[in-house]
Amino acid sequence: MRVSVGAAATVLAGAVAVGVAGTAFARSSSPPPLLTAKVDGAAQTPDGTLPHAFLQLDTWPDSLAGPHGEDGGPHPDWVSYGPSTNLAVPAHSLVTVTINQYDSGDEITNPFFAAVHGTIDGTMTVDGKTVRGWDPEHIGHTFTVHSLATTKDPLFLSVPLPALPDDAEPAENGYPKPHVVTFSFETKGPGEYVWQCEFPCGDGTYAKFGGPMSQQGYMSGTLTVTGQA
Repeated sequence: MRVSVGAAATVLAGAVAVGVAGTAFARSSSPPPLLTAKVDGAAQTPDGTLPHAFLQLDTWPDSLAGPHGEDGGPHPDWVSYGPSTNLAVPAHSLVTVTINQYDSGDEITNPFFAAVHGTIDGTMTVDGKTVRGWDPEHIGHTFTVHSLATTKDPLFLSVPLPALPDDAEPAENGYPKPHVVTFSFETKGPGEYVWQCEFPCGDGTYAKFGGPMSQQGYMSGTLTVTGQA
């Protein structure tokens, strides 16, 4: 299990500052293998009928169960996303993401990221229950996509992942039984974006946004919106 510390930040300034840092960090290392969303049918959305694509991810309290091999790779104790942090989704589509959240957590330093932003209806489901956010004192990670000012279509998406209690029921894989978080969002045109966890669960560099949070394959990555569904 991990422990979080970090300085408090204002909501808006924190969101912008972290977004800029996330962009620099996510591009600092070679990308992991590409994980492409699978299109399965179509869905009715506020913008009409769109292709419906699906992604499944996991968040782990270490790197032993993710994409780094049985020994956890060079940083077996680092928290990580899996099976990859290099993601691709189709343009002009509805994308549904399911995340199995196996980690504990603590109070998030910026309550902005305890709310859901950018999803359909501004909601997510946690273990089947529809919510618009989570208790800021019990956040495990976030999945936050940043779009900086460019000519591509803007995209900002942020979903909090509830922390598991320390006494969570064990699952068959030896980890605690996860929270299952599901959310959907619409893509526009093609573009490349960066994403990062906004729960400061790294080392002391940049107010706990170093270490695993600053490297692809752990707590940051890319989201490529492709031109084909």
